[in-house]
Amino acid sequence: MNSITSELKLLFVINPGSGKHTVNFEILIEDFFKDYPTVSAGLHLLDDSGECDTLKEILLTTRPDRVVAVGGDGTIKLLAEMLIGTGIPLGIVPAGSANGMAKELQIPLEPEAALRLVMEGRPHRIHLVRVNGELCIHLSDIGFNAYVVKTFDTLPQRGMLGYARAAWKVLWRHSRMKAVFSINNRTVEREAVMVVIANATSYGTGIRINPEGRLNDDLFEVVIVRRISLVEILKMGFTRLPFNPRKTELFQTRSLLIRSTRKAHFQVDGEYRGKVNELRAELLPDALSVIY
Repeated sequence: MNSITSELKLLFVINPGSGKHTVNFEILIEDFFKDYPTVSAGLHLLDDSGECDTLKEILLTTRPDRVVAVGGDGTIKLLAEMLIGTGIPLGIVPAGSANGMAKELQIPLEPEAALRLVMEGRPHRIHLVRVNGELCIHLSDIGFNAYVVKTFDTLPQRGMLGYARAAWKVLWRHSRMKAVFSINNRTVEREAVMVVIANATSYGTGIRINPEGRLNDDLFEVVIVRRISLVEILKMGFTRLPFNPRKTELFQTRSLLIRSTRKAHFQVDGEYRGKVNELRAELLPDALSVIY
């Protein structure tokens, strides 16, 4: 029997559409909390509509002590938008395909270990970024990778192999963008194949695009990839060696404006958002409390 005696009210928001559907999280959560008799673990299943109004009403009426996202980055992002400014901590039980934010926070991918962390972990304040008006919890970019995300969405194959196939297709079609960057009251002109607005350090694939990233330093990073290089990709994926500045540049800032001479593919947290030739980003300091 667990030693926790004070009452604790949890709300688990489960996305049934996330991941590989190999775990029945409703049964798992109910069984897990049999050892926590003073904990109230409410369950809410998301549907395909996004149902923001329904969730907001549940949060207002139940007033949970902790809200737990059972899903991938999309589920985390949905709840983060609702919890900003409330002070309610967010727990995470990874159940998505990539689980980029969970990996960033070193949250266990094994469900029962993640549930234990929800109970035993401490809340930490982290910053987020708003990009073209949309919340970004993890990574956004324009150019090459966003084009890969768009292509990946059209392929029947999922996982790393599907992503690799999409990247191979895009490799022969992408082109550089010419852009003007306003960063820290400084104007920079560059040609680039992609630009990353990085709240976190690594993609869900394990590619470490932002070695300077910290979720609590009140800065986000702008990574300008000037040339696609196999050496740089291998370096990002398997080493901690510094980038070659002739191929990849990194800036830290609290705000950003990019204007490109042509429209470029754009994605936020793995969701393709079309093509843009202007991008604005601003830091949201201490925006969210997360348990890890």
